[in-house]
Amino acid sequence: MSEAVEVRGAVVLPAEREPIELVTLDRLTLVGELATPVGGHPAATLITLHPLPTHGGFMDSHILRKAAARLPALADLAVLRFNTRGTKSPRGVSDGEFGEGVTERFDLEAAVRFVRDRGLPRPWLVGWSFGTEVAIKYGLAHDDVEGVVLLSPPLHRATRDELAAWHGSGKRMVVLLPELDDFLKPAEAEPVFRGAVPEVEFIDVPGGKHLWVGETQTRTVLTEIVRAVNPAALPLPEVYEL
Repeated sequence: MSEAVEVRGAVVLPAEREPIELVTLDRLTLVGELATPVGGHPAATLITLHPLPTHGGFMDSHILRKAAARLPALADLAVLRFNTRGTKSPRGVSDGEFGEGVTERFDLEAAVRFVRDRGLPRPWLVGWSFGTEVAIKYGLAHDDVEGVVLLSPPLHRATRDELAAWHGSGKRMVVLLPELDDFLKPAEAEPVFRGAVPEVEFIDVPGGKHLWVGETQTRTVLTEIVRAVNPAALPLPEVYEL
């Protein structure tokens, strides 16, 4: 007999979940997890980049954890999460120390290389807060990356020139900016993004906050990720039959 579960909160839907390690070009080992759809090939792959580790960000930051818990089953997506250098989570501790968004370019390279070596399709970068800086600064170096979804970008470390380099690259850029962001509000951010990358897909989320707390905001973020990467999977169901 099947069982229906409501898709909300900490629910974890079926997926193949594998602890993985990434080895960087500067010889650090990063810990992570790959979640893929059960018994099938994913339609696309999310390489997630977590918020600032010096302020509590890690691979289990709730939006990324819920993406891995839900989207393999609901949207046929593979989800790669990992701790950047020096970051700790229940999965373990990655080697090295925080690199201020500079040496993390090696962490991103290791993740993209892992996806490529596994033959996982259509990689997208999903960065949140600090993770958006890494994506903006270094995502263009990887030809196989189709695009980026940027959640709450603070634009602290990424320069205007690095942002403008995405214009005309052929890679999509989707930006979710919460109305009540603590660092960069939509009215300030939109002219910067559109001025640098006119083709940007900019989404102002009414009532949203930097940390996307609550089921309504979680569902909005996951829906927009899927709309960018695999829109055929929409709408995301609110109930799942086990």
